[in-house]
Amino acid sequence: MLHPKGLCLPLLVLVCLIAQSSSLGFRNGRHMNGFLGQPSSMPTLQRSLDVEDLWFEQRLNHFKPDDTRTWQQRYFVNDAFYRNDSQAPVFLMIGGEGEATKNWMREGAWIHYAEHFGALCIQLEHRFYGKSHPTSDLSNSNLAYLSSEQALADLANFVSAMKRQYNMADSQKWIAFGGSYPGSLAAWAREKYPHLIDGAISSSGPLLAQVDFTQYFEVVKASLASYKPECVEAVSRGFAQVEILLKHMIGQRNLDEKFKTCTPLKDSIENKLDIANLFENIASNFAGVVQYNKDNSPHAKITIDQICDVMLNTTMGPPVTRLGAVNDLLLKQSKTKCLDYKYDKMIAEMKNVSWDSEVAKGMRQWTYQTCTEFGFYQTSENKSDTFGDRFGIDFFIRQCMDIFSDRMNGKFLEQAVAQTNKYYGALKPGTTNVLYVHGSIDPWHALGLYVSTNSNTPAIYIEGTAHCANMYEPANCDPPQLKEARNKILKYLAKLLDGYASFASFT
Repeated sequence: MLHPKGLCLPLLVLVCLIAQSSSLGFRNGRHMNGFLGQPSSMPTLQRSLDVEDLWFEQRLNHFKPDDTRTWQQRYFVNDAFYRNDSQAPVFLMIGGEGEATKNWMREGAWIHYAEHFGALCIQLEHRFYGKSHPTSDLSNSNLAYLSSEQALADLANFVSAMKRQYNMADSQKWIAFGGSYPGSLAAWAREKYPHLIDGAISSSGPLLAQVDFTQYFEVVKASLASYKPECVEAVSRGFAQVEILLKHMIGQRNLDEKFKTCTPLKDSIENKLDIANLFENIASNFAGVVQYNKDNSPHAKITIDQICDVMLNTTMGPPVTRLGAVNDLLLKQSKTKCLDYKYDKMIAEMKNVSWDSEVAKGMRQWTYQTCTEFGFYQTSENKSDTFGDRFGIDFFIRQCMDIFSDRMNGKFLEQAVAQTNKYYGALKPGTTNVLYVHGSIDPWHALGLYVSTNSNTPAIYIEGTAHCANMYEPANCDPPQLKEARNKILKYLAKLLDGYASFASFT
């Protein structure tokens, strides 16, 4: 019997950006520390495990045979549960658009699965993230080696080498795990390298690349409304009032005070890019809370309930004042003093190619991948909509062009996204032995496979849960549907592993 040991306790340590201004904390649906983050919001279980940095000599370019350049890729191993026989499986956690964290080697649902099945646990950090530096810096010419295709080839090369290093039998199965972008990679690894990856659990992974991700904020609104429909109405009125106040100097000063702007709005009122950035930042306050709502993750300290309670508290003043109060909550969470909406400053930060820069923690790299492979731009383009029409698709295309290259225009992005969907199959993947898991609150489920009538592509859709909820450390207070989903995943793993080890369940 597998018993989750966690309780829903107050968060003692929050991993967050410590900065003077807020412009990069949550952008394009990505938290500063990556989509997935740490495995638990609870005080660590302190499992007695010393995890060391291990290094693998990886090829720089897998698709040019005469390019012999190599680099050192970081990985972690936990062999505490490894049965080391001809049937023992290997669980491979795929790193994504942030630093790989050692806590995942001792916490998270996959560790409970590994304990049950006697699996060897390995986590491989994604090229160009964390400490896995294939090149001397993050210049545009070097980022040419950053792609999902190269990352999957890294996985294939690594798996082949580990099989030799551990003298593994052909009968030992490899199961890939990943959440968010790595959830996509897990599914694609099975699709592209089925001789190496025997199955995958793909959590919250978007399969459909899309330049204009209009559905994102539609799900944000629906998720807010799931608490109380009046919450969305209050947010809509708040954004409408921001528009009204921007029209006059007194109103602009009022907004400066309410939103703690780093620079006066009067200096930017004629700059459409600055104002677009302002609106996108305010909207991202709600998006970030919704995306990680009540996950057992450090990302999820503030909940939909809390921000909606603020938006519905009429004693605080008009809706725009309440929008400012929500902004305060997010500034305090990130230990940030003011809201920085200046577009040119953001672009200057994003153009920094040094590994020592703040954007090298993943934001520059992930933005490059969105500009060259995925799109995924969360837009709001309708004046009568909740979040207004200030940050449409042109705003994000402009960022690609300003940060990287003028050639990354709308036509370039459409072609890049079309190629990605053609290569991986989008929502019609040509693969088997992959379980797709999504939560209804998570905006990313809109681009994933969350409903399936094909037995070859099974899906689990968890009502009321957010991004990667099933992956985090189980807790006694998890909702019943989340516990049920983890049990279904356990059953699916047993099926993939041909019933190796008797079936048990999370309770």
